[in-house]
Amino acid sequence: AKLRAHAERIGIGRWQELRSAQLQALLAEQHRAGLAPASLGLFLSSCRSFFRYLAREGEVKVNPAIGVRAPKIPRKLPKVLDADEMTTLLEFPADDAEAVHDRAMLELLYSSGLRVAEIVSLRWRDLDVGEGMLRVTGKGAKTRIVPVGRQALSALDALRTQDHGGDDDLILRGRNGRPLSTNGVRTRLKRRARDQGIWQRVYPHLLRHSCASHLLESSGNLRAVQELLGHADIGTTQIYTHLDFQHLAKVYDAAHPRARRKG
Repeated sequence: AKLRAHAERIGIGRWQELRSAQLQALLAEQHRAGLAPASLGLFLSSCRSFFRYLAREGEVKVNPAIGVRAPKIPRKLPKVLDADEMTTLLEFPADDAEAVHDRAMLELLYSSGLRVAEIVSLRWRDLDVGEGMLRVTGKGAKTRIVPVGRQALSALDALRTQDHGGDDDLILRGRNGRPLSTNGVRTRLKRRARDQGIWQRVYPHLLRHSCASHLLESSGNLRAVQELLGHADIGTTQIYTHLDFQHLAKVYDAAHPRARRKG
């Protein structure tokens, strides 16, 4: 209906007369009117399907929606915990077997920026304690070597001493020594966050985001963060630069004499 109304408004009586430029103009008009990029993308997809049908029926020779672009959907900035919140989350007493296990799990997630699917598949043979390095199998079965921090190594040492894990054993295990599922990681993390008084939504990828953001904020080395996270495209990693600039803007607004607002 929207497409037909636009065609009538610009004096087009037959679908064969509609051109790509005119369809692009309609999208621009709708964008200026406040229609969200996601909605515009759905509308454009519907137009492509409609003209594909007309082409099959012999009503049109070309699809004017081909080559027309909808506005880009802005990427949502990942949420992160700040350094103090991470300290609060990680420093719970490791005073029983389950706490020793969970402390190692959370320290490793944050230390090495691991995906939840990566951490549940790790075996002790993947960890080189002497070098402080870990071999990780990520998406597409690609292997990468990542560093492990001092606190994580200490927590892992306590876990191995407790469990007497052999080289072929999984590092993380659930009840009765069964493999820990990704959902099990999420459940344990959520419970530890609540116990530590962190009431925002906490999930494994939040620790990965936090690791990347804190590293980039301190080092500015985008390429190194890309390698740590195992991103094939550095464009995926660049989302964290926006977080860094966001942090800078907040600091500037709060501290710069010419930026502070009057109360």
